[in-house]
Amino acid sequence: MIQATGIHKSYGSLEVLKGIDLHINKKEIVSIVGASGAGKSTLLHIIGTLDKSDCGQLIIDNTEVSKLNDTDLAAFRNHKIGFVFQFHHLLPEFTAIENICIPAYIGGMDKKEATERAEKLLDYLNLTERKNHKPSELSGGEQQRVAVARALINQPAVVLADEPSGNLDSKSAQELHKLFFRLRDEMQQTFVIVTHNPDLAKMSDRTITIKDGKIV
Repeated sequence: MIQATGIHKSYGSLEVLKGIDLHINKKEIVSIVGASGAGKSTLLHIIGTLDKSDCGQLIIDNTEVSKLNDTDLAAFRNHKIGFVFQFHHLLPEFTAIENICIPAYIGGMDKKEATERAEKLLDYLNLTERKNHKPSELSGGEQQRVAVARALINQPAVVLADEPSGNLDSKSAQELHKLFFRLRDEMQQTFVIVTHNPDLAKMSDRTITIKDGKIV
């Protein structure tokens, strides 16, 4: 699903990534761990095409993303990559179902299909009764499940998660982790997760450790 080769990234004189090679298979849950400042989030942003490497090759779902122009890259990101962040970034003025539908609308999906997909995801995630609630009316765990549904609405090739349970209590975090594995098993979803949570890292199919900009 993902093949990265020779990924380097610097910000000014600071070399953050120093030649990263990795592969991630379809239907695999991979955790990326390491100390703060090791380069984990930078790597995740490059895999997510939110940032560009200085050199190296990145292939996602058989597409070499470094060769795409900005317009094609934005369309690729919208259709192929789902994102779940520590802070869910739900838009406060929209309901749960409206937040979930936003990536579908951006991708050009008609309202009827987007709504049907969103309602199926809400049902799958036990959120149907909360679909017309705004984020401020939802618990932290519910907000993060809405964010997961939003990440899945376009049926992406891979979901990238950056400290997805970092803002949740232990019970909600455990439920979120179980959800990822259920999505892997039932929807064949691929996950790449940056985490400081040792329990999530242990549950993953593989753990990749980054230290000083390199995989160790």
